[in-house]
Amino acid sequence: MDKIFLFDLASRHADWASVRQATIAANIANANTPAYKAADVEPFAAVLDSTHLTQARTSAGHLSPTGAEAMRAEVKPAESWEVSESGNTVSLDQQMVKAAETNGAFTLNTSVVRAFHRMVLASVRNA
Repeated sequence: MDKIFLFDLASRHADWASVRQATIAANIANANTPAYKAADVEPFAAVLDSTHLTQARTSAGHLSPTGAEAMRAEVKPAESWEVSESGNTVSLDQQMVKAAETNGAFTLNTSVVRAFHRMVLASVRNA
């Protein structure tokens, strides 16, 4: 049976969502820090688009796949809805919207993995 890449993709999506959640938490923790600049993670679609197909390693003499290194999410300065007088660019409303988006990403990821897991189990039972 060939390797199933959906679980690997789902794992990388969960990693991306974890990085985004940590970035949002750092923004909220620094909401009152003067001159703090809010950050965000580039969208998962952009991370996925920047990933190139890699060679599958079928022998010890082959080069090792480097796809995992290419899937790292990049944290960058975020566009903010507001800037306070202290120069802080954290908008709590904006961070709450981003947190809800990240929660949705986790939920979608879990649902896809659960459905695919059920499909694999059903195919094994019927084989």
